[in-house]
Amino acid sequence: MRVIETLKNATETLSPAYFAMVMATGILSIAADMQELGTVALGLFLVNIVAYAALGVMHGLRLAWFPARFLADLTDHARGPGYFTWVASTAVLGGQFIVLTDGYRVAVVLWGIACLLWLAVTYTLFTVFVVKEHKPGLGEGINGGWLLAVVATQSIAVLSALIAPHWIQPYRLELNFVALSMWLWGGMLYIWMIALIFYRYYFFSFSPGDLAPPYWINMGAMAISTLAGSLLIVNSPDAPYLESLLPFLKGFTVFYWATGSWWIPMLLLLGIWRHAIKRFPLSYDPLYWGLVFPLGMYTASTSQMIRAMDLGFLEVVPDVFFYVALIAWGLTFIGMMAQMIRTLLPRSAESL
Repeated sequence: MRVIETLKNATETLSPAYFAMVMATGILSIAADMQELGTVALGLFLVNIVAYAALGVMHGLRLAWFPARFLADLTDHARGPGYFTWVASTAVLGGQFIVLTDGYRVAVVLWGIACLLWLAVTYTLFTVFVVKEHKPGLGEGINGGWLLAVVATQSIAVLSALIAPHWIQPYRLELNFVALSMWLWGGMLYIWMIALIFYRYYFFSFSPGDLAPPYWINMGAMAISTLAGSLLIVNSPDAPYLESLLPFLKGFTVFYWATGSWWIPMLLLLGIWRHAIKRFPLSYDPLYWGLVFPLGMYTASTSQMIRAMDLGFLEVVPDVFFYVALIAWGLTFIGMMAQMIRTLLPRSAESL
């Protein structure tokens, strides 16, 4: 009974965005493989399978035990976009199966699940936000977490591009077109959303508490767009329409990478302002996985862009950022485990 009670307490307040842990662990695993660190990549892969399964069970229990809380989050402007992590984590895990194990059949299943989740979350969330009667103002209603919609869209593009070379024609042609379409839509969605976020930054008051870790998705959304564009460039020999678009693909891929790179010093300065100047406490929050993911994605996307466009002079960037991302993952994982221990220890003492 104690176990059930503890599990209920954990699931009741479970953040919809907790699947960002799977996103962060998955892309760091892929980045480790790109750095030829096979043991690290495989270890993170195994951790990710367990994390994905555990979070899937916990969210299923949350829906069964607390359906009202589950649906309230789905219609909330601040917490609702966290459901897009369900899409991106599924697609990233599918990418791991391809890159690390050549597990294409598993990846195709995960691709199908990710596509269904993308359709469900996208059209449910945005329709509800349009028709709901009581809406928050822009200052309270939007944050960097909204860009998870872009990340989810681009994650479908990435997984589609990874699967496509292993399908026979004409399915290879069609899947590359899906990847291209999602890549273009993700870019358009980023333009819409980042304009609102910029407006929120510069024309509304900003407290340290407002600068939550998901603002790093400002950079992460551009990083995954870079990865998708780089994979489309690599796949261009398989699709004549991609070959005809090569200058466009290369130009916008570099554009996305440059935009993501611009965000890094800005976000670091804002982090210093938040924690060093304003003394905002630095303690574990599940939302910190939304900071680790962009760091890992920037590493992987830069590596892939270097390979796709022969930009060897940029090699130092992923070489450095991989270890930055790995340290950030380690610190966040330790924080998560410490929080779990603090939660469980008092209950264990009571049972004695």
